[in-house]
Amino acid sequence: MTIKLTHQPSPNFDQRIAGLIDMVVLHYTGMESGAAALARLCDGEAKVSAHYLIERSGRIYQLVEEQDRAWHAGRSHWQGVDGVNDRSIGIELVNRGHWFGYEDFPEAQIIALVQLLNDLRKRHKILPTHIVGHSDVAPDRKEDPGEKFPWGRLAQQGLALAPFAGEPAPAASLPDYEQSLQLLQEIGYGIRGPHHGAALLAFQRHFCPQSLGQGFDPLTRTALQHLARQTREILTKA
Repeated sequence: MTIKLTHQPSPNFDQRIAGLIDMVVLHYTGMESGAAALARLCDGEAKVSAHYLIERSGRIYQLVEEQDRAWHAGRSHWQGVDGVNDRSIGIELVNRGHWFGYEDFPEAQIIALVQLLNDLRKRHKILPTHIVGHSDVAPDRKEDPGEKFPWGRLAQQGLALAPFAGEPAPAASLPDYEQSLQLLQEIGYGIRGPHHGAALLAFQRHFCPQSLGQGFDPLTRTALQHLARQTREILTKA
């Protein structure tokens, strides 16, 4: 399927250092309108950009060529790698976000996203463990695309890991605090210094939203075991 793109070039990019693309980072725009977000991402004074922006109608704008490095993730970390801008595609989803009235993501927008992600996955061989949210790679600074984002829809297409949908495991089989931190790191989160609390919230927002803000409760620890096992299996086969 040919994806229809509207080209709206942004001046905010530079050269990739690694030359490797193996990640996608999903964002919400967090602004009051798609037009405002598009203007900011294309403003040379703003020094921010993304490769793609998807309107709520499903219209896809390409702002930066994929071979170039867009400025979308900032200070970031995933799977032992710092500075994920260098190896990722950034996709902005028009949504007012937590500051301006966080909305559900409409069907047309998600359909367009799935089409785009399928295309990116085929061309760049991106693993489902490496299609993540901005909050996953920068948990101390960001919370997008947020707890309303339908990760399960992407998981149905093999495009991401699904949120945990099971019940808490027996207490005796659950990881303790230190083991839980190790599982967070194994999944991909940066937990250095004081950031493990933010990483835990990002994990819950993505994979266990029903436990958001509840610390290492039994459901979260069960979800950590489940997601770490899935991550291990996928990376072993890759």
